[in-house]
Amino acid sequence: MRILHTSDWHLGRAFHRVNMLDAQTEFIGHLVTTVREHAVDAVVVAGDVYDRAVPPLAAVELFDDALHRLAALGVPTVMISGNHDSARRLGVGAGLIDRAGIHLRTEPAACGTPVMLADAFGDVAFYGLPYLEPALVKDEFAVDRAGHETVLAAAMDRVRADLAARAPGTRSVVLAHAFVTGGEPSDSERDITVGGVAAVPAGVFDGADYVALGHLHGCQTLTPRVRYSGSPLAYSFSETDHRKSMWLVDLAADGTVTAERLDCPVPRPLARIRGTLDDLLADPALTPHQDAWVEATLTDPVRPADPMARLGDRFPHTLSLVFAPDRASDDPDVTYARRLAGRTDRQIAEDFVAHVRGAGPDAHELAVLGEAFDAVRADAVVREVAR
Repeated sequence: MRILHTSDWHLGRAFHRVNMLDAQTEFIGHLVTTVREHAVDAVVVAGDVYDRAVPPLAAVELFDDALHRLAALGVPTVMISGNHDSARRLGVGAGLIDRAGIHLRTEPAACGTPVMLADAFGDVAFYGLPYLEPALVKDEFAVDRAGHETVLAAAMDRVRADLAARAPGTRSVVLAHAFVTGGEPSDSERDITVGGVAAVPAGVFDGADYVALGHLHGCQTLTPRVRYSGSPLAYSFSETDHRKSMWLVDLAADGTVTAERLDCPVPRPLARIRGTLDDLLADPALTPHQDAWVEATLTDPVRPADPMARLGDRFPHTLSLVFAPDRASDDPDVTYARRLAGRTDRQIAEDFVAHVRGAGPDAHELAVLGEAFDAVRADAVVREVAR
């Protein structure tokens, strides 16, 4: 069976101040063409179809167009909701849409109920594991501790139990939206940390022939059977070096997996440039970036006058301007920024306790801080879902 694996469309999202709807429309057209030209048997979309719980109308219309075009090809499509989606909204009408060959899997309770497809060699069970927010699904999975690994392991137990009851030789594909250990994140993914831990081991998915992951925006191979497709478009300058693509996966009769990367259209290349303003405006080595979307980091010790307009004369698609002046290592601003760099909100809070009291939080206080941050996150998720 030939499967096209994609994820993280984020329909409705902008890139800085650039509306990405045209680029997203071009990607959907490319997706449909790829399905047709490569004789794809099934499409899987591993979450974050939309960028937010209540997407703009133009994004909904584009999604509707994508569903109609995929259904018209007669190629089954399996989709799950991601942490950016409203599972309830995305899943509206799922029962009816099923009849058109578009299978929306947004309910945690249905993790162990597959979409059954078949090829010349027999059945393939597609299990959709939508994004599982631990605080909201721990009761459904009857787990004592609300953590990503715990709830995903419980969901996979249901998958393995269902698969074991099926005919010998039934192959399996699992769709999941999660941060799996070994994956490389970028700046454009929303934090899903719970209890200070976001990543789950790839071994959670043992028993599946292929695991189609979503959430991380870089295309990655964690094992030959566990892969991220990444987002089809760049949504942050941290993705400057990404090659945006989809996985074309061939699932053999014995469950063996082979995969090929298929490139996605690039609306405009990205570039990160760094230096003093005068150097950036004069350096001939930067000429190839004049048509790119640019993030410029200025290292001038004193902020220059009108830098965005001056950069725009040479780099008309400059979207982001960062000031990082070259200063002595003992400068207070430098040391403060260095202390905060790469630290989570919880770690910063722990540092603050140590700063004002002279000693860091003890084990009990660490637990209280962790519970407080998890409660804030869970409350934010509940409010987002309720919108």
